[in-house]
Amino acid sequence: MIAGSKKILVVDDDQDIREIIMYILESEGYQVSGLDNGSGVLQTVAQIRPDILLLDVQLGDRDGRDICRELKEQSTTQDLPIIMISANSGWEAIREKQCKADDFLAKPFDISDLVNHVRRFAA
Repeated sequence: MIAGSKKILVVDDDQDIREIIMYILESEGYQVSGLDNGSGVLQTVAQIRPDILLLDVQLGDRDGRDICRELKEQSTTQDLPIIMISANSGWEAIREKQCKADDFLAKPFDISDLVNHVRRFAA
């Protein structure tokens, strides 16, 4: 599949980071949507059915790891690739919460790192 046929949902409560990620991925040809909080993630995933989810660990209203775990426990979303992103946590914090994320990207990140992480799951 080409990048343009892949839908990505970016969830980050930091507007600047969310918009930068969205801009970068849109410039790579992906269809990108964004959310600024965790409360609407499950509903939005059900509506737009993204191919990849980039999910911040620490959202203002919810813990991204809990959202990740909920998605991985549902049969309709268990195979959705989830890339957790965080400036304050690493893979160990992800594993401790047992959220079964597919990948982790530390902030700040290089543009090439972001693109490479997404391409892994877009192939």
